[in-house]
Amino acid sequence: MSEMNPILLWWVPLLPFAGFLINGTLGRRLPRAAVSSVALFFTAIPAVIVAWLACTMHATHQQAIELVGRPWIAITGFQVNFAFAVDHLTLIMLAVVTGVGFLIHIYSVGYIAHEDGYWRFFAYLNLFMFFMLVLALSSSFLLLFVGWEGVGLASYLLIGFYFKKDSAANAGKKAFIVNRIGDFGFLLAMFLLVRHFGSLSFSHIFAAITALPASFQGGILTAIALLLMLGAAGKSAQIPLYVWLPDAMEGPTPVSALIHAATMVTAGVYMVARCHVLFDRSPFALEVVALIGAATAIFAACIGMVQHDIKRVLAYSTVSQLGYMFMACGVAAYSAGIFHLVTHAFFKGLLFLAAGSVIHAMSGEQDMRFMGGLRRRLPVTFWTMTTGVFAIAGIWPFAGFFSKDEILYHAFTFAPNPQLGHLLWAVGLITAGMTSFYMFRLWFKTFFKAPRFEEHLLDSHGAGVHSSKSSTLTLEANHDSHGVHESPWIMLGPLVILAILSIVGGWIGVPQALGGLNHFEHFLDPVFAATGTPQNALNADQVSHSLERILAAISLFTAAIGFFFAWLFYWRTPLTAARLATRMPAPYNLIANKFYIDEFYRIFLVTPLLMLSRVLEFLVDTCIVNGVPAASAAATRGLGSLTRRMQSGNIRSYAGWLAFGAAAVIAAMLFGRTIWIR
Repeated sequence: MSEMNPILLWWVPLLPFAGFLINGTLGRRLPRAAVSSVALFFTAIPAVIVAWLACTMHATHQQAIELVGRPWIAITGFQVNFAFAVDHLTLIMLAVVTGVGFLIHIYSVGYIAHEDGYWRFFAYLNLFMFFMLVLALSSSFLLLFVGWEGVGLASYLLIGFYFKKDSAANAGKKAFIVNRIGDFGFLLAMFLLVRHFGSLSFSHIFAAITALPASFQGGILTAIALLLMLGAAGKSAQIPLYVWLPDAMEGPTPVSALIHAATMVTAGVYMVARCHVLFDRSPFALEVVALIGAATAIFAACIGMVQHDIKRVLAYSTVSQLGYMFMACGVAAYSAGIFHLVTHAFFKGLLFLAAGSVIHAMSGEQDMRFMGGLRRRLPVTFWTMTTGVFAIAGIWPFAGFFSKDEILYHAFTFAPNPQLGHLLWAVGLITAGMTSFYMFRLWFKTFFKAPRFEEHLLDSHGAGVHSSKSSTLTLEANHDSHGVHESPWIMLGPLVILAILSIVGGWIGVPQALGGLNHFEHFLDPVFAATGTPQNALNADQVSHSLERILAAISLFTAAIGFFFAWLFYWRTPLTAARLATRMPAPYNLIANKFYIDEFYRIFLVTPLLMLSRVLEFLVDTCIVNGVPAASAAATRGLGSLTRRMQSGNIRSYAGWLAFGAAAVIAAMLFGRTIWIR
């Protein structure tokens, strides 16, 4: 097979942008079938190009493809080209974005079929795809930052899609503002890179760092790495900037699946992995990344155990799983982190879309306390969501088992700091048990036991309003009782495909200890091993396969414990959980209220900033901007009122003023002459 023409790389992001322009300008006047056809066509072609690109690179053994356009910024001593580059890491990210993104576009055609703003929704989705692909393809920090900011804009538009709903509008603003905090760190990191390396090109900076002596660590490289991690914490919802993602569930469910599970929130992980050469030179920064990831993983999992909104359970699960990815990067197991990124895109995208199918069947209801008994009424949704639940819980042989086990293994065998590694492994293991518990809790409450929605749906239907979602979904006649019905196949088809990927997706990374060849890690060797990343050199020859099997067995046993307690509390004795909450109200309320972090931020950060802004508004806007012109106008009017008295039209008055002026002039002259003589 001949090498692919690099010019085709331009079309990967430009085609979704063309779909955005068509639907954004003409969509209001086009029929819905035409709008969806445009959106799907301009998303499918990039997926085909990426697949062809993968086959071509594999057949020709190409390690990287670069496409350099004209200089973007060119000044004395500094130049940035508008350039794209594809290596094996980029290829994985492109495959996730275009593949999963296309499936979610298909699902959206059915999910929002009756929504207002149909054309606007698909225009925003295509815009998001454009910026996400620019982010993945970029060959410099500056172009990556353009995509970085662009996905933030698209996220703001999609989260606030139901803009007439205050909670959705506020959630969009919250996501936008919180991400700006992280982006400030990203900008400072770029300024330091320009100052010390004179470039923002990945290849130039990484080559310069690689050329430094092995003893050159820390210092300015640590500062840059920590600032980049601040940006990643904002985009990927890590402590302390995670608070925007749970509220982002106010957007339509396909938005949650695309942006906040499969693509945008993984941009921070992708950026850290892309900058592994930089992070490898700062052990302190790597430890910070690992600790933030571990803390976020267990913290978010703890909150997820008591949530009642089905989408918020998945939202906190996303935050927790992203913590696993950062923990992997923090122990220099970048391939393991990216592996979990890929499998997470499969099973979390599936879980969100399946949750959307449940919400669609329940006419907008999202509270699991009003569900139950949906297993027989939604058979396809049930079995596909079951696949996702087993995958995220880490049950063998589903995808999540292999990727999560790989992270825990690398954490336990972290050679540079064994004590830290063992701590990270323990936190990750406890989080795995908690994940299994809250996901099977969701599974039991949604699909099993007696239905709890009959009376609730009747009351809601009588009132004409369904809680939890501001949409135009309505109860449909001639379906199962009270409108509970399976979704159309345009929604179920993507669920089936993602369910299959959630089963087999992990098989590409089966480690040798479990009988595989770990093809995924070897696929990324040209990116990580070629630059001296220590992830493979740490333990490969030092730790036997038996330890990895033991750790995998412990992980599987922990997931089984989580399943057991979920079965005990929500199937065997359903009142047990309520009794525990009643007997221990303080810890339960603390967790149910998300540890009051939002309230803490509101009291100690938001309120003081608002007060300061009001003071500055008074000083700057009222006193200076408005006050100075007002004072000038008042002085002018006052002077005018005084001088106006001189223009009375009275001859005697004029003569008097003339005499007064002449006397004043003569007096001034005499006074001045007297001073001069002395």
